[in-house]
Amino acid sequence: MTEITKMSDTYTLSNGVKIPIVGFGTWQTPEGEVAKHSVETAIKAGYRHIDTAAMYGNEDAVGEGIKAGLAATGLSRDDLFVTTKLNNDAHSFDLVQKAIDTSLSKLGLDHVDLYLIHWPNPAGFRDSYPDSLKDTWRGMEQVYKDGKARAIGISNFRQQHLDVIKADASVQPMVNQIFLNPSDLQPAVTKMNSDNQLLTEAYSPLGTGKLLGNEEIKKIAAKYGTGTAQVLLRWSLQHGFLPLVKSVHDNRIQENTALFDFSLSTEDMQALDALHGVSGLATDPDTTNF
Repeated sequence: MTEITKMSDTYTLSNGVKIPIVGFGTWQTPEGEVAKHSVETAIKAGYRHIDTAAMYGNEDAVGEGIKAGLAATGLSRDDLFVTTKLNNDAHSFDLVQKAIDTSLSKLGLDHVDLYLIHWPNPAGFRDSYPDSLKDTWRGMEQVYKDGKARAIGISNFRQQHLDVIKADASVQPMVNQIFLNPSDLQPAVTKMNSDNQLLTEAYSPLGTGKLLGNEEIKKIAAKYGTGTAQVLLRWSLQHGFLPLVKSVHDNRIQENTALFDFSLSTEDMQALDALHGVSGLATDPDTTNF
């Protein structure tokens, strides 16, 4: 178990790349000043890991926020870990090459630290699956070999999708980013990740905000003198996951870094694990309409 004492502590991916243990997510963060300001604020607050995606439509603003945050803190690009993701309309070898170049241009970067396939079986390519997924992974491998991403991985993948790419892969994926919180622990997927040396990243670690008002979690938070968001993020860390927390409010961005002065008991971890289904479950990637 990685020791967790501060925001800049890291996990180590299977290729040796270090990744900060908490990420700042930007899903549903509006393009423009809101995204720019929230990313800049996050970097000032101590986040060293920024997560975005082409699908979010905010890479330009996230890039501006990164530039502003680095300037304000005196940090260098190498001090920051940046992730973006392949859009669902780019599932082929050639489309991947165009997509990464577009994302890098929007972000104002010459490389990202992690590039993920956002969804394994998008609706627009479902008729050609699994061949399109195999071709897409070959494209991801080329991105990695070209140095445009220091690590590559997947998102929302389950065993059947991982099997498709692993069969012919010359570079194995290093991360699987999934919907993960006490409402859906996805045990089969997290076991798959562990068995295949995939770091498990948890998006929606607060259950898209729906878990923040849960009475059981509020009771646990009161016991530790902290907030429900901090309990949920700590739960993720103690499971060995990497939570990606999102906020556009300055005070909450700062509060969500207060994770290192308490530790949840085994009893409280088990109580949180028992909240299955209270705020929704992961989307089935084979039946999405996007």
